[in-house]
Amino acid sequence: MPKRRGSMNIFVLILLCFAVPSLQAGDEETGGFSHSKPNNRNNRKIVEAKGAPESVIWVVQLSDLHFSVHHPDRALQFRDFVGPALAMINPSLVLITGDLTDGKSKDLLTMIQIEEEWLEYQNVMEEVITRSGLDKSIFFDLRGNHDKFGVPSVGGSFDYFSNYSISGQLGRNANVFSVTAQAGQHKYLFVGFDSTMSVGLRGPSNVFGHPTDQLLTDLDLELSQWESLTTDPVTKISFGHFPLSFSASSLSGKSLRDIFLKHSLSAYLCGHLHTRFGKNLKRHHHSNSSFLSRKFFQFNVHQVSSGNITNCSVKVPPVQEFWEWEMGDWRKSRAMRILAIDRGHVSYVDIDFKTESNKTILLPIFPLDSRFMSRSSLAYEYKCHEMATSAYEMIRALVFSISPIVSVEARIYDSNPGTLSLILQAPMSRTRVDNISRGDLYTSPWNYKAFEDPSPDRYYLQVEATDIAGRSTLSELRPFSVNGLTAKVSWTWNEFRVMGVQWAALYFPVLWSALFIMLSMLILPKVFLIFSKKQYTYNNFKVNKSFLNGMAWVMQEISKVPMLWFCIVGYLIYLMAFPWFIGAVFTDGKDWGYMTCMGWVVKTSNETNKHRYIGSPDILVVVLSHLLFVVYPAIFIMVAFAVERGVYGYHFISLLAKKEDDYDYNNKRRESFDLTSNVRLSVWFKWRWIRKVLLIICAVLCWKHFLNCRAVMKAYEMNPFLHFPIYCFVTPLLLGYVAYHTRGIH
Repeated sequence: MPKRRGSMNIFVLILLCFAVPSLQAGDEETGGFSHSKPNNRNNRKIVEAKGAPESVIWVVQLSDLHFSVHHPDRALQFRDFVGPALAMINPSLVLITGDLTDGKSKDLLTMIQIEEEWLEYQNVMEEVITRSGLDKSIFFDLRGNHDKFGVPSVGGSFDYFSNYSISGQLGRNANVFSVTAQAGQHKYLFVGFDSTMSVGLRGPSNVFGHPTDQLLTDLDLELSQWESLTTDPVTKISFGHFPLSFSASSLSGKSLRDIFLKHSLSAYLCGHLHTRFGKNLKRHHHSNSSFLSRKFFQFNVHQVSSGNITNCSVKVPPVQEFWEWEMGDWRKSRAMRILAIDRGHVSYVDIDFKTESNKTILLPIFPLDSRFMSRSSLAYEYKCHEMATSAYEMIRALVFSISPIVSVEARIYDSNPGTLSLILQAPMSRTRVDNISRGDLYTSPWNYKAFEDPSPDRYYLQVEATDIAGRSTLSELRPFSVNGLTAKVSWTWNEFRVMGVQWAALYFPVLWSALFIMLSMLILPKVFLIFSKKQYTYNNFKVNKSFLNGMAWVMQEISKVPMLWFCIVGYLIYLMAFPWFIGAVFTDGKDWGYMTCMGWVVKTSNETNKHRYIGSPDILVVVLSHLLFVVYPAIFIMVAFAVERGVYGYHFISLLAKKEDDYDYNNKRRESFDLTSNVRLSVWFKWRWIRKVLLIICAVLCWKHFLNCRAVMKAYEMNPFLHFPIYCFVTPLLLGYVAYHTRGIH
């Protein structure tokens, strides 16, 4: 999800996280969501991972490539870096999780499909596959929201994904598909899915995944395909484009999270958010989480404490949990991820082609990183000896290099003294095999029981490899816990607001709460002003400085400007009930629709389909940013103008009264009234500095609103006078009116 100008950027939602949920999201009709065709066995594939190491497979994930006609370096560097890297890594699968092309104009405001970008993607991928030496069938790409910008229907003339993507060329046309990698007796099931909306609106109102009930049913079926067919262990991993925080529920209220918990996935792999929000975009989901955590918020990476371990004498059902791992983007970060699975344990390493030479890549696979890879079930398995002790007896790492490796060494550090102290340094040996090896697995025996500790991040592992040219490569220092405890990690604010907040569930509660609060603040004081004998004034507030007195006085000041008050209330009602603007929603610009706060209403050119309220909650990028960052501030500024005039009038009248008391009766003459020279007046009163500051704030807000209008105008090819005059002109006109009306006192 790339950067947007002005309020189009999802960053504008930073202030929404305090909102208290109050209403459920409205039900959409069929038009707004993807419709998965019933799955079948033709969408399933088995890949044999032949050769050693037998118990380990590894795959590569890439995401958010954003190939663009305006940024040719993205495709060129992808071709030059990724092809040789894949040849060195030799993965069993290559997963490309969406946003293959950018679909944006140079100014980032018009978002439609551009065929030249898809041709570039097709050509570059062919070169990458050739240079890697891998079979094309192990590449799995899927749609992201950018790949659906302005696509009226799947299979139509603007659905370039079906023609130019690898999945499209290989006939993988279902919304859910799977591939099983098999190494020895171990099976590793990968299930991919496309949850983009079937009617692909232009951006910016196209940022969420929309799984349907049919897609969830197909996903459930694919994840359970081996349950009745084999007794061999099966590790399940799913991959898609959207994080769960940017995925809506289906019409029946079901979610991807429900399906993933049911099957206790090892991991869900996704993209969409890029790396600019942070590098800890990981999330551990657990079935025992609270309602608030399930529905609206999760406040840190881990949902539950790992300290509660059931008594081993009591048979407990399997823990329902899974990891959600968002990965960085190729667009700016040039990121690639290698994911390894060893006896059901999943680990990964992220590669940065922007800053690293990557001649050697190290991936420690045991012990696991206790921050982002440990599962709640591991502590129980370790304590109750559910897993064979042989799984713990070796430090294990995968080494990928373009040059022969002469030595690999494992080091363990103790952080207990407050600084890292080296306590174990052991050489690692390459696993010898008689047949062809798919990659190099290095192991080293160790006394794992010596590292049992109640602290999950006391001990750190690092692996160093040296190649024949003398180049040394170090892996990242990773905390580990052999007894399966989890090191807690807190999100930064940026990470929390994109991973920890369920935006689809919050849109309607925030929308209706914001409108209700503002209408209540406007209407209730007006009612009191009409029916109550008590008047709340600045003088009353000076006598009794309570919060309620102050609020009542402030809100009654705006109600004393009748024309302004009626316009504000009318505008809020308009935003609730009427279209905001009319615009072109598809790539060809022929089919138009209108947007309300409930979503887009689109009627295609052939008039065979009507889609009611599609693009919800995607429109929150436009609706909430306008409501909370334009309308709300504008109303507060108008109130401030009214209050400033009221206070100014009070001081002016009190000064006149004081001048009457200063009448010189002995000389029978009145002293001259010089308002500007009176030293008793405060600075703000002499020059009305507060009003001048408010005028500056008005100018800044109008400029921000102008940028918003320009952005939506470009996005949907609109004329502000014909297609969105209310949205465009009401706020500046009201600000101008109140500034003019409050320039003096009556």
